[in-house]
Amino acid sequence: MSGRLAGKVALVTGGRGGIGRAICDRFSREGAIVFAADLSAQGSMDHADDAPGGTFTRLDVTNEVSVKAAMETIDAEHHRLDVLVNAAGIEIEKTIEDTSLEEWNRIFAINVTGTFLTCKHALPLLRKSAGGSIVNFGSYDGFIADPGLAAYCATKGAVHALTRAMACDHGPEGIRVNAICPGYIDTPMLQSFFRDSGDIESLQQAVRDVHPTKTYGTPEDIANLVLWLASDEARYASGQLWVLDGGLSAQVQQMRL
Repeated sequence: MSGRLAGKVALVTGGRGGIGRAICDRFSREGAIVFAADLSAQGSMDHADDAPGGTFTRLDVTNEVSVKAAMETIDAEHHRLDVLVNAAGIEIEKTIEDTSLEEWNRIFAINVTGTFLTCKHALPLLRKSAGGSIVNFGSYDGFIADPGLAAYCATKGAVHALTRAMACDHGPEGIRVNAICPGYIDTPMLQSFFRDSGDIESLQQAVRDVHPTKTYGTPEDIANLVLWLASDEARYASGQLWVLDGGLSAQVQQMRL
């Protein structure tokens, strides 16, 4: 590895999920000090410092007290934060009519309010960095809509708008803010979608075929782009929504899977 993040301090929410874990692993291999923040360590002991992809930190992004505590820990140990990645998120596969108010509030609490809280309380630490970087997670579903994902699409549109606003507000302070907008990525969430279909192999192939590249992405593909946005190489990149979807949204018409 090139050591592009050598000595940088990074916090990754959703750090024990599919995409979040890949980001933490890549950051660690590039020399960063990584806090992998999530609700659980997925079977590991709490505060398992030897867990892959950095130090596990228990964090509930919907709870302001939990978010503040995580930032206080980072401040006490390192006195700054260089990179914040907001990878925590959930999906609800329903139309708006079938979505309950409880489900609506929950997905917004995690996908939108969680991003707001971590960014809000990370800003004082990011100002202490020589050049802070925030990477949020939107989706191509924030631009165009898949059927049956109404609440999810709404949350990602909100993250897109928040990302641009923060880039304008905090760029003068040396803080860059971008969002990555993935398409289909091979994560536990996608595999759950396949399992629910019944004919797993047929749907997997259909998903591949709908892409111009004839494949869907991997968490490592996402981690590669996050790495660049977090690094000093991306010093002029801010306020952008980076679509990474194998050309899926470039097409005139989408196949309805």
